[in-house]
Amino acid sequence: MRFVTCRLPDGVEDPAILSPDGTQIWPLSWLGLSYETLSDAIPFLTPQVRAGLQLAIAGIPALPVDAVQLQSPIPCPAQDVVCLGINYMAHSDEAEKYSADAFATKHQDAIYFSKRVSRAVPDGGFIEAHTDLVQKLDYECELAVVLGKDARDVPAGQTKDYVFGYTILNDVSARDVQTAHKQWYFGKSLDGFTPIGPCIVTADEFGAYPPKLGIRSFVNGEKRQDSNTGLQIFDIDHVIHELTQGMTLKAGTIIATGTPAGVGMGMDPPQFLKPGDTVRCEIDGIGSLTNTVR
Repeated sequence: MRFVTCRLPDGVEDPAILSPDGTQIWPLSWLGLSYETLSDAIPFLTPQVRAGLQLAIAGIPALPVDAVQLQSPIPCPAQDVVCLGINYMAHSDEAEKYSADAFATKHQDAIYFSKRVSRAVPDGGFIEAHTDLVQKLDYECELAVVLGKDARDVPAGQTKDYVFGYTILNDVSARDVQTAHKQWYFGKSLDGFTPIGPCIVTADEFGAYPPKLGIRSFVNGEKRQDSNTGLQIFDIDHVIHELTQGMTLKAGTIIATGTPAGVGMGMDPPQFLKPGDTVRCEIDGIGSLTNTVR
């Protein structure tokens, strides 16, 4: 099942079910579920509830997508997005070549950082260039995991039931700000730096766990990244297990699982984004997330 957040014609934002072909929606409020946000709804959207919703929407007329404004599925995350750095070997190589001082790692432990999101950018929305502050603007196509229930001290091999679904996240990065501060929070967290979407696809739509999905990005139509999430150094099971040892991850938490090779700083010479550029991120089974820099 696919979930979105939409702005209805009356201006109210409502979590909704998206049809598999992406052309119709059913607001959850129409189905008797009154939640202000999708984050609020997620803990209650169990497999059993979703099965009931699937039956219910068969008899309820839908709204065409064109009648609403789709937002990022979780427009305002309740907490910072948890991110993995240097989680594909080929990306590790290109990052270390760009700056060994900032990116060298022996891969003995996962690299975690957080990303502040005032409001996530939806599919079709704008990446802010911040040209007064940023000269080296970069893109990072990533598979993002959305947790379905609170997780604490989850054993390895038992994390699957904590995953609600998956979406696409573009971890937009100011490389000059990121490397200057010797940590990544500021250079990753400027307003307009977190496109997320176009929807959340529930985990039961994917056969394997963790899923092995084709992941790609394009800048102005030119393919830049082309990999598979099965090549992650630290997979989703490892990450959820490790992060929940002594720390509670709340339902609705978003974990961005790292980007593959092909980012702008890894090109020779580096190719950074500028206003007017369009970035399209794609992940098999989820869709595409397209944003223009302004």
